[in-house]
Amino acid sequence: MDKKLREMFEIHGGILKTRELLQCGYYYRKIQQLINTGEIEQVRRGYYQRIDDNSYSEIALIVGLFPDAVLCMESALDYYGYTERTPAAWNLAVPDSSSRRRFRITWPVIKPHFIKQSKFPVGITDVEIEGTKVKIYDRERTICDCLTHRNKMDAEVFNNAIQRYIADPKRCEAQLGKYAAMLRVQGKVREVLGIWL
Repeated sequence: MDKKLREMFEIHGGILKTRELLQCGYYYRKIQQLINTGEIEQVRRGYYQRIDDNSYSEIALIVGLFPDAVLCMESALDYYGYTERTPAAWNLAVPDSSSRRRFRITWPVIKPHFIKQSKFPVGITDVEIEGTKVKIYDRERTICDCLTHRNKMDAEVFNNAIQRYIADPKRCEAQLGKYAAMLRVQGKVREVLGIWL
């Protein structure tokens, strides 16, 4: 693999689209050659990953494939230590205008959540996971989402999340109140968290 192509992979977080490979002068036969020599692999139709030490980091792949996505729900609970269960899939929040087709991949296992454009940006923050910069909903947005989807969540996971949030010294009640108003879950916050906060 030449230096220019290696740099292109680095700039794009280890993932390139077919058109970006074409811009570097890599046409079908050259792309096949890179696949056959084990330098790159196709991770999804039209997307290629460079094979190196970071190749099998699921989070790096997710950020490369879905740069607009935000970790949410069980994935965010796992990051903040609000659950003991390892999520079966990466939970990704995306604007509801996103194409459903782009999430049809076999690996890594993802679960998209289509969020109204007006509510989507509330509580987005950046963290680093396995050396990769990732967008994630902060603690308060995650708790508001749990309250919104309480009936769809496992009761034990939900109760654990609430209790661990209450015990978290980094929680911010003012922020929770602000998000609750924006996301229209004030009643649920009062009902579930009111006696503790």
